[in-house]
Amino acid sequence: MFRIVVAPLLALSLAGVAVPVLAQSRGATTDGVERTDAGDDFYCAERRLGQWFYCSKPKPAGQERQVSAGSSVERMAAITRQLDELKAKAILDPTEDNVIAYVRFQREQLDRASTFSDTWQRALWQNPDLDYTLQRPVSTVGKRAWLDNRRADRDAVLASLSQRYGLFYFYAQSCGACDLFSPILRSVADSHRMAVMAVSMDGGPSRDFPNYVVDAGQRARMGIPGNETPALVLFDTVTKRTIPVGYGILSADEIMDRIFALTNTKVGSDF
Repeated sequence: MFRIVVAPLLALSLAGVAVPVLAQSRGATTDGVERTDAGDDFYCAERRLGQWFYCSKPKPAGQERQVSAGSSVERMAAITRQLDELKAKAILDPTEDNVIAYVRFQREQLDRASTFSDTWQRALWQNPDLDYTLQRPVSTVGKRAWLDNRRADRDAVLASLSQRYGLFYFYAQSCGACDLFSPILRSVADSHRMAVMAVSMDGGPSRDFPNYVVDAGQRARMGIPGNETPALVLFDTVTKRTIPVGYGILSADEIMDRIFALTNTKVGSDF
């Protein structure tokens, strides 16, 4: 058998015909198959006898390259780097080819972003649990209806707050903003029957709150920082807790909205 095989090879060699010999190292491959006998190309490659002569064996399962969890992040980072590189190249060397290359690549990313935006919108339409606008409408009609319902709930709550909460109003006679804010607070207090204790920081009177008291350390004991006026503070008679409502001039709606939010809504529920 040896002589039968060697004779043709020897004849070809003597005739000057190159005899292909693969001297690949163990494990070298181009087709994803690990070679175990790199010297038998006549049988393994030309005659394709394959695994019958232990020429090759498939790679064991599990050896495929695993895609890392951060591969998408890495791709995004690579796109950003390439876009920055093309932009810098177009700016530093503004040839027509460089500018076109940058614009084309940028357009590809804009198209990708548009596709994402469209898919996002369609997903929200078809999955109501993901659509935040059902919780907080943004359309003109929906927002008006939401605000009307919110005001109705707010007014109902504020009507019963006087049984538990009171307001401390820190003002100063010399404070021009207090002259504007005092009548606003007076109207809110009267319409919702809320008790207001006006505290003068400089000893001066108030036209809208004639039954005022002069500050004798009340503000400091409540933990209200600074001397800014006007300052509005909600006081919980049950827990004895003070809740600052705001400083400066507030509208009637702002006063009521803040009191409602501070007493009857959870943090983050409105957003």
